[in-house]
Amino acid sequence: MTPPRTVGVVGGGRMGAGIAHAFLLAGAEVVIVERDEDAADAAAERVRTSIERSLDRGDAARSLAEIEAAFSTATDAAAFVDCELVIEAVPEDRVLKTEALTRAERAMPPTAVLATNTSSLSIDDLAEGLERSQLFLGLHFFNPVPASTLVEIVVGAATAPEAVAAARGWVDAIGKTAIVVRDSPGFASSRLGLALGLEAIRMLEDGVASAEDIDTAMMLGYRHPVGPLRTTDLVGLDVRLAIAEELHERLGARFEPPALLRRLVAEGNLGRKTGRGFYEWENDR
Repeated sequence: MTPPRTVGVVGGGRMGAGIAHAFLLAGAEVVIVERDEDAADAAAERVRTSIERSLDRGDAARSLAEIEAAFSTATDAAAFVDCELVIEAVPEDRVLKTEALTRAERAMPPTAVLATNTSSLSIDDLAEGLERSQLFLGLHFFNPVPASTLVEIVVGAATAPEAVAAARGWVDAIGKTAIVVRDSPGFASSRLGLALGLEAIRMLEDGVASAEDIDTAMMLGYRHPVGPLRTTDLVGLDVRLAIAEELHERLGARFEPPALLRRLVAEGNLGRKTGRGFYEWENDR
């Protein structure tokens, strides 16, 4: 399998930069479109730093010069004019994503596949404003993208089988494993992962055990590589809260966000990216 020749990414934050990294290492040309020059420069630096780490580990087949030549940033969706695949990776907000997807679709070739990296929002809802919903699907990458091996392909009611087949091939080409799920609240991974994470937060809130001991229980007792509270720190408490609110609305009380999660987010303690969540991350950001 080969990756798309040219890939566009909407948004160059942690997830967008990670997605760009994955396709660059696989041999694609990648352009990230950001809202302004400052954001574009920050995205470029994130990608460059990530690529340099891969080169230091010997994970890249191309040289830094070759990868840099294949990568660019822009502030106008017109940069997607030649892309075979465009992936939206803006924050988990329905309005932001809808606007970003609409702008991208207008600029892309009519045969290109458009994907969203949403972890919880309905693919069918996001497709409502699109003209080519048959070429739209979810490509749910996991954080951190370079180290994660799973990509969830989320299929909407209108998604064409050809688009799903192409997505499967592209995921394989970047060295990751795809699972295919029907559009439903939380898909497979977010729904199961959130259920475990929320219960772990409630246990901490109730004083059942420390964060470290709750995580150790799952790591040693159930062979999870990382415990649910540390995972929440890595994902971002704000991201977990947004997903919980979405699933609470759609699936009911079992996904109601715990008060502790709301409080930590309100305080700005969002996990690894801010230096503090359920753990201290000041020396590991």
